[in-house]
Amino acid sequence: MIEETDIRVGNLVWYYDYNMIETVFRVEGVLDGHVYNSGLPRSKLPLDKVHPLPLEAHHLEKFGFLPGEKAYGEDEHVYAYKYNHKDSVYLRRVSGAFQPLACADGKNTAYGRPLVHLHQLQNLFYDLTREDVFMD
Repeated sequence: MIEETDIRVGNLVWYYDYNMIETVFRVEGVLDGHVYNSGLPRSKLPLDKVHPLPLEAHHLEKFGFLPGEKAYGEDEHVYAYKYNHKDSVYLRRVSGAFQPLACADGKNTAYGRPLVHLHQLQNLFYDLTREDVFMD
């Protein structure tokens, strides 16, 4: 289950369809304990039927994050996303989660809680940039 305050429009989540297959969908709305999407049965689901997607390395790579390269002296557990010509977003893989990092003076410093679910990455990036980049 997912909390109503944890998700926003555009987040990717999943539910079990009629055939008990995990089906991923994009949140189009959240109201009164229901999540809305035009492709859902009756266009809505109660929150207790909606589940967060686990954040995995292949999601990061799909969204354009690049793992560090050991050959260049980089930490291979740190993924970097070049946001614009001077700013990047860094995440370090730590025991099944991804810890956001701030880079200052050549050092990476952890901040915030580790990200475990895809919607957390989507929300963090939106909070930092006000752009919905990680949508597919």
